Amino acid sequence: MSHPTNLPPPVDTLLPADADLPPGAPARYAGAPERHPRRPLAPVRLDPDDVELTGPVFGLADVDPLDSDLTRQHAGEPIGERITVSGRVTDRRGRPVRGQLVEIWQANAAGRYANQLDRHAAPLDPNFTGVGRCLTDDAGGYRFTTVRPGAYPEGDLPNVWRPAHVHFSLFGVAFTQRLITQMYFPGDPLLAYDGLWRSAVAAGTAHRLVAAYDPARSVSGVSLGYRWDIVLDGPSATWTEARR
Repeated sequence: MSHPTNLPPPVDTLLPADADLPPGAPARYAGAPERHPRRPLAPVRLDPDDVELTGPVFGLADVDPLDSDLTRQHAGEPIGERITVSGRVTDRRGRPVRGQLVEIWQANAAGRYANQLDRHAAPLDPNFTGVGRCLTDDAGGYRFTTVRPGAYPEGDLPNVWRPAHVHFSLFGVAFTQRLITQMYFPGDPLLAYDGLWRSAVAAGTAHRLVAAYDPARSVSGVSLGYRWDIVLDGPSATWTEARR
């Protein structure tokens, strides 16, 4: 994944070891035990056509232009700082991945999801659902307009908060080909205390999860621009939640 040369060095080496964390900070994320495989993984042939020959195929008719603008999906204006997140989806050789379905979901500006399972004592925003999608263009590019999500408490852990983040999901040619990851924001002091982030630090790939502030991608007077590129495979592949 490429990054602007004026960015500070990756923070992987700047974070404390688990043993040096302040009291109450979680260890690296290992995933819920009930989600771990109990049997050996079944081998899958590399040809995607052998994985799924039939099923939904996403095209331009299935994705509405408003799907990628989370600030225009309701009658009113959502509350929060407007941001534009854009970048490219490429393979290990830097070749664009065209027609890729990219989906995002996130908390609102107060740190609450529009989900009945979210019991965080923060207000819901009737004008913000927090979900969007788009298709990559011929250059592998994608673009979303949304609001910057707020931090929220991490389950029952005392005084532990998740840093602001946006969930990303990318589909291949079949539902069995899916990458799920998270994008973080630069300079967030909560990163060093986040269990999921620390698991990426241990893998040496945490810096690839942080978007870069890019004024050229801002919309003047409307939104701040962030660049976040996604590499699907190879040694520079974007870290995924499945890697535990």
